Amino acid sequence: MGAGHDAVAGELGRRLAPHGVEVSVVDVLDLVPLRLGHALRRAYAGAIRSAPWLYAAVYRAFFVSRRPGPLRPPPPSPLTALIAARLHRRVREVPPDAVVSTFHVAAQAAGRLRGAGGLDAPSLVLVTDFAVHRMWLHPGNDRYLCPDKAAARAVTAATGRPASMCAPLVPPEFHRPDVREGRERLRRASGAGPDEPVVLISAGAWGVGRVVEAAGVLSASGRYRPVVLCGRNGHLRRRILGTGLAPALGWRDDVAELMAGAYALVDNAAGMTCREAFACGLPVISYRPIPGHGRDGARAMARGGLSVYAHSPAELVEALDRLKDGALRRTRAARVDALFSAEPAERAVCAALG
Repeated sequence: MGAGHDAVAGELGRRLAPHGVEVSVVDVLDLVPLRLGHALRRAYAGAIRSAPWLYAAVYRAFFVSRRPGPLRPPPPSPLTALIAARLHRRVREVPPDAVVSTFHVAAQAAGRLRGAGGLDAPSLVLVTDFAVHRMWLHPGNDRYLCPDKAAARAVTAATGRPASMCAPLVPPEFHRPDVREGRERLRRASGAGPDEPVVLISAGAWGVGRVVEAAGVLSASGRYRPVVLCGRNGHLRRRILGTGLAPALGWRDDVAELMAGAYALVDNAAGMTCREAFACGLPVISYRPIPGHGRDGARAMARGGLSVYAHSPAELVEALDRLKDGALRRTRAARVDALFSAEPAERAVCAALG
């Protein structure tokens, strides 16, 4: 649905290419008949931007089990059956040696096809959410690659399939950013003084969430200069610029450099942007996360000691103030380093390929 799933698939393909692996990336929504997949994407984007309460209701109804207890796979759905049938035609045309899903609808379709005997190749699922919901789960898949060990244990208990922790799939430029260049770019973009901390506020690729409020909180504090990353949402960028609260940037190809020069990242989706910040060594604070997977992901990151979940304007400013504590930064950095020391996803895929 969002750019994060595409980015993970693209990065996995880039890493597999040196191993002599030919990669074909398929958007699972293209497999929905009558181009309804694109309608689903537009509906999801509209709900996230304009009616987050509606997406929260859908998430509670379909993504989270209404019965207490451990994770359980969801019941079969007609949509999954349609996608699996069209996926079957694709794999018959060009038989793969492995299938890797980086989106939960794909995991459902591939697992269904594999379980029914329509897919001869191993089916792996690379979970991109910090909080694993039940739509990722299908016992037909062969192996799961999870964001942490707790998620891997929960997935194995729910599906009976092997699951393990794998390192985040982040492009290499986020591991080696130029700090000096990043600081200079941020100074030019924000107009901040030489010693003024610049805080990036991420609205994701679609430019969603209550980022105007976050910018207002930081601006009112007088201690931090906010810069909002609006993604591809031109309306949001114009709106923020109109308020005068903060500089607002559109889609950027130099996010790694900007992160290298920033003091912290305020995020609301617990997605790919957080993983990129972790790779850069940039502290992450979750504030007013989008409902559903965004809120659950923010809670999961905070439980793992990877970030802070600020529930109010006062907590947001307090969390930023605490980042001046070098010992706290080092403790959090050690936990983030443990993420990237896990097994690389490409190694698990190569093992499936034999």
